[in-house]
Amino acid sequence: MKPIAVFQHTEVGAPGAVVPILQSLGREVVTVRIVDGEPVPDHAAAFGGLVFMGGYMSVHDPLPWIAQELALIRDADARGIPVAGHCLGSQLVALALGGQVHAHTRPEIGWCEIASHAGPEADDWWGPYAGQALQTFQWHGDTFEPPPGAVQIADAAFCGNQVFVLHGMHLMVQSHLEMTPALVELSLERNGHQMRRQNGLANPAVSPFEDALNDLPARTQRMHALLRQLYMRWVQRCG
Repeated sequence: MKPIAVFQHTEVGAPGAVVPILQSLGREVVTVRIVDGEPVPDHAAAFGGLVFMGGYMSVHDPLPWIAQELALIRDADARGIPVAGHCLGSQLVALALGGQVHAHTRPEIGWCEIASHAGPEADDWWGPYAGQALQTFQWHGDTFEPPPGAVQIADAAFCGNQVFVLHGMHLMVQSHLEMTPALVELSLERNGHQMRRQNGLANPAVSPFEDALNDLPARTQRMHALLRQLYMRWVQRCG
C-alpha cells in the first residue's frame, strides 16, 4: 500500500487525531508540513490518498502553495486517488473539483451541532452514527458550495454545507473532527478573542467562550469516533 499524505498548513491546524486514526486503520502516513515550507508534491501518484487540514487563510489568497494544492487535488481525482479535507481542506477540495468557496453569512466557532443524514450513501459513511445529532468543533468564516455530483451526508442549522462525498471516494468535512484537547486549548489561546467578539455580537453560530474548554477529553473522543468511522469508509478506496 502507498502512504497517505496529510498536509498541514498552520501550527493550530495540526492533524490532531487524523494521523493516529489512519495508522490504526493500517495505513502509513507522511505529513507534508506546508507550515514549515515543505513543497507540495508535483503529482499524487506516489500516494494512496491525500488529506488536507485547516488554516486561517482563504482558498482565494495568492499563496503559491494554494494553487499547487488545487492542482494536486485535481491530479488525484484524475488518477482515482481519494482526497479528504477538513475545514480549509474541505474548501480546497470543493474548489478544486468544481465547487465554490465564499464568505459565510456569519462565522461559526466552537462546539456546534451537525445532523448526519440517513440513506444509502450516508449510512455507508456514517454507519451507526447515521441520522443523529452530533456535536463537533468548528472555526470558520467561509463556506463551500459542493462540486457537481457531490452527495450531502450532514448539515447544520447555521451553516448548511457540512459534510459531502464525491464520486464515492472524496470527503469534505467542514468541522474540525480532528481536534485534541491540546489543539482546542491552542485555538483559544491564539484566537479566543474572535470567539469573545462574536459572543459580544450575540452570534448564534458561536458557542459560549466559557464553555469551550469544558469536558474536552470526552468531547474530543466522541469526535474521534466519528472521524474514525468516516475514515474506515474512506480508506477502502485508497491504493
